[in-house]
Amino acid sequence: MPAPSRDGADPRTDRAALTDRLRAFPVRPLDPAGHRASAVAVAVADDGTGPGIWLTRRAATLRAHSGQFALPGGRLDPGETAEDAALRELDEELGVRVDPGQVLGRLDDFATRSGYVITPVVVWIGAAPPLRPNPAEVAHVHFVPFGELDVAPTYSRIAESDRPVIGLPLVGTLIHAPTAAVLHQFTEVALHGRPTRVAHLEQPLFAWR
Repeated sequence: MPAPSRDGADPRTDRAALTDRLRAFPVRPLDPAGHRASAVAVAVADDGTGPGIWLTRRAATLRAHSGQFALPGGRLDPGETAEDAALRELDEELGVRVDPGQVLGRLDDFATRSGYVITPVVVWIGAAPPLRPNPAEVAHVHFVPFGELDVAPTYSRIAESDRPVIGLPLVGTLIHAPTAAVLHQFTEVALHGRPTRVAHLEQPLFAWR
């Protein structure tokens, strides 16, 4: 096991290591034609015990995908890049404002059954600041340490598709795609350097709407 760095961080999961693995990964973009372009932020922060990511539960009052687990994100506004949108949504949903220079890279685009192409953007936060969740969008925020994020996914089948439905056992429940697919690829690529693809993974029926 590599020795800890001078600040106590595991050198396998520090900013330089994550950046190197993301840069080495040949990202596969998707043509958003016929879909709505969107982005999510995989925000890497340290809550004082080690690095992890923020996972939200969407407010019950939202029109689309209410109550579902998600990463901070949303549709691209006109003229925005995926990075612009991910950082804007991170600010709007959690009150965390990040400089564009903190973006570490992207993961593969993921097409959802509900008509979106999601671009995951990995962002380095550093020491976790106080959060200001927007109650109109966010019901709850979970901090998921890397040690808990690095779990084996589950796979199931549904009659409506021949693709495997991915689930990740996190925060006391089963997280589904698209969020589960994005987090699984982040774990594989950014934490382990494994060029794992997830575009073939399926979502449960409730996420198709």
